[in-house]
Amino acid sequence: MTKPPFEQIVTGYGPMVLRVVRAVLGPDDAQDAWSETFLAAMKVYPDLPVDANVEAWLVTVAHRKAIDVTRANVRRPAPVGELPERPGHTGRPQDWDGDLWQALKALPDRQRQAVAYHYLAGLPYKEIAALIGGSTDAARRAAADGIKTLRSTYPRDTDEMGVARR
Repeated sequence: MTKPPFEQIVTGYGPMVLRVVRAVLGPDDAQDAWSETFLAAMKVYPDLPVDANVEAWLVTVAHRKAIDVTRANVRRPAPVGELPERPGHTGRPQDWDGDLWQALKALPDRQRQAVAYHYLAGLPYKEIAALIGGSTDAARRAAADGIKTLRSTYPRDTDEMGVARR
């Protein structure tokens, strides 16, 4: 059994990794974290065991890169004086909903990460617990609480009375 070329890994898992880092970090930092994830993964890929769970491995790398981006953002000086121009909406993926990011951003970090890793990356709760710390039950609870909050604050489809349709 041989491993597929790294290009196939990027093509196959790239969109999933982008969704995960976008949900965890937001649209502004997602592209950088995605690039850093695959640069780091490319260096280690030749030594990855053939039977490794590539998806879980990439989410782990993406999680660590998201932590790096968050730490780097904290260390950056706060801008003063004039506010910078808002980034343009051109070049953003068509499927990205800014309102959804605002709802995700409002979640506590652990809930946002658990939602992203389980519902966007498809990782089992055991692997999520290993990534963010805590037990499998705590990861399951964080994801459930996050989804419950999202459903109540971000109804995807509402009727004329504003009631969410399922």
